[in-house]
Amino acid sequence: MCVSDALLLSEEKRPASLSIPSRFQHRDAAGNILHCSPPLALAPMVGLSHSALRLLLLELGGVGLFFSEMLSVTRLPIENEIVSPFLCRTAAESPFFYQIFVSPGQDVFPAVERLHSLNAQGIDLNLGCPAPALRKQGAGSFMPLDSIKKTVAGLRKATELPLSAKIRLGRKLDEKGLISFCTMLEDEGIDLLTVHGRLQGEKFCRKPRWDWIAKVKSAVRVPVIANGGIFTVDDARNCLDQSRADGLMLGRGAVCRPWLFADIARSLYGIELPPEPPVEEVYFRFITLLNERFLPERRLGRLKQFTFYYAQNFSFGHHLASGVQNSSSLEEASDRAAAFFAAAPESSSF
Repeated sequence: MCVSDALLLSEEKRPASLSIPSRFQHRDAAGNILHCSPPLALAPMVGLSHSALRLLLLELGGVGLFFSEMLSVTRLPIENEIVSPFLCRTAAESPFFYQIFVSPGQDVFPAVERLHSLNAQGIDLNLGCPAPALRKQGAGSFMPLDSIKKTVAGLRKATELPLSAKIRLGRKLDEKGLISFCTMLEDEGIDLLTVHGRLQGEKFCRKPRWDWIAKVKSAVRVPVIANGGIFTVDDARNCLDQSRADGLMLGRGAVCRPWLFADIARSLYGIELPPEPPVEEVYFRFITLLNERFLPERRLGRLKQFTFYYAQNFSFGHHLASGVQNSSSLEEASDRAAAFFAAAPESSSF
């Protein structure tokens, strides 16, 4: 493993890449262990972590690893990757982990076989989502411990790809229980852990406990990615210092500010990237990518979701969000956005 507690040292010494070798020392087509450079990942977010956003982030620079939206292990084998907004992907969107959620007793083998055919670079198991829909299925953060062990063992038997798991800190603060859970995942075959620094029932308004991620980092041998509450370069720096993590996963912060990956890559990893384009240009580039990547009926809803977050860049961004939300076509939404940008002040809310 090429990463270590050196992340606590000066920013110039932060490792600029993350190596993820599987238990089988999985190698890519070039014969290399999977590398993510820089060690910055896009979080799996429903309705947001799709091909148009991923391509926008690639153009702006700084992202080193992608995760798909969470995928049902039962629906995955029958989804059409040509038209499915969950599976459509270009070759440039790499390295790429597909995230799956599994209910107790479900067979993971057909889904894994499908992911092999889709040229997955890794498979991520969702063990942290607290959504009510997953509660009903006993999936995500509601998955029973015995089912988790069986599922990870089944995944490890079915693939030589790197396996990762995304977790929260648990239902309550319990250091012994958290460490036991994470070491169990490692022992069963997980190669990479992403830890969201909040408890299962805590909302996003609660400041994440990055220091608790450090407890996981000190107890496992596999790489650890820290997630939660990263909206600025200072957030990224503080999260790395407190968590001692090997890398960062950005979620809502990367939707609000798609150039945040690039800002962090420049500031913390010394990577040279072009300056960020104007916020208006980024927004309309996203619309262009929606048009290129999705069928017409798939575009407007995703623009509305994106705009809800992107509008937070502006002091009066609620006008942009409401205008797009009340649009009945992509063209109308684009026209309303253009009118907003033409009248918007230069300063943002950040």
